[in-house]
Amino acid sequence: MNKIALYCRPGFEKECAAEITDRAGQLAVFGFARVKENSGYVLFECYQPEDADRLARELPFRELIFARQMLVVGELLRHLPPEDRVSPIVGMLIGVVERAGELRVEVPDTNESKELMKFCRKLTVPLRAAMREQRVMMARENPSRPVIHVFFIAPGCCYVGYSYSNNNSPFYMGIPRLKFPSDAPSRSTLKLEEAFHVFIPADEWDERLASGMYAVDLGACPGGWTYQLVKRSMMVHAVDNGMMAQSLMDSGQVTHHRADGFRFEPTTSKNYWLVCDMVEKPAKVTNLVIQWLVNGWCREAIFNLKLPMKKRYEVVADNLRAIREAMAAADISAEVNAKQLYHDREEVTVHIRRMWSAVPGRRDERD
Repeated sequence: MNKIALYCRPGFEKECAAEITDRAGQLAVFGFARVKENSGYVLFECYQPEDADRLARELPFRELIFARQMLVVGELLRHLPPEDRVSPIVGMLIGVVERAGELRVEVPDTNESKELMKFCRKLTVPLRAAMREQRVMMARENPSRPVIHVFFIAPGCCYVGYSYSNNNSPFYMGIPRLKFPSDAPSRSTLKLEEAFHVFIPADEWDERLASGMYAVDLGACPGGWTYQLVKRSMMVHAVDNGMMAQSLMDSGQVTHHRADGFRFEPTTSKNYWLVCDMVEKPAKVTNLVIQWLVNGWCREAIFNLKLPMKKRYEVVADNLRAIREAMAAADISAEVNAKQLYHDREEVTVHIRRMWSAVPGRRDERD
């Protein structure tokens, strides 16, 4: 198996291909990407047979921007016989994977592939049983073992492979299944909720998304992102010239500042979170968030970068580089990650967490 398959948002295959080619090259892994527009996935074929597995182990999945999932696969299985689709699939894994902990039968996130979902659910049970019989899978699910993926791109055609549970998306098809809250002011609320799931480990939520924290939402109206903060019992400064949802104002947790988010400056040093979902050029938003972090006005930030029509990977990479350089220049250690979330569209969500600062008097995670 010398290929890496990456799931992505349909329409962003070129960006996903550019990214995997760049990141693989940084590890001295060379190959070429196969791209089919609006397919919802990309294949990166490595020149050396062992390099796909090396990428699956060594290329940090959480650092990939446009990929929803990353797995090692072999050649496409075509024309699976209707009377026995299980045997050819299991046969591809014998001697390749042993004692896997989970099976996911998946499809690309396209309208055409949705018709395959019902079939995938039916196939999962007999396929899992056969894999356990052949000891490809463990008798019980184990979250610390590799995950087997059977990725159907058309009826009777699938890629078969695996991912490592410590370096993949934990979600089926790489998509967190979130329900839109009926009392939220806008559907954009799901973007911030998904960001929490993707960027913050579940066992750290009690510490980093704690009740009583102070947060600032720039460009808040009508309050989709503020809703997520209020829901977690935070005190929120909502900054926007527009109107906030009355339900949020009635909570008693929101202070509405009728101001331009690019000009607003906090009057308190208590703010932990900064969130921002404003429609503006990526560099302008990036520079704004840099200002907040360098000045110590917040400790963590989640914000969106609206993408141009061309060179989208390059634009995101340039902005992330600017953030890292600015943090380094200010002697601030920071975690910086970005991901095109399922609920994003023509945008990418960025997360920054200040870890420590070498500047005397500046608040940091060791205080």
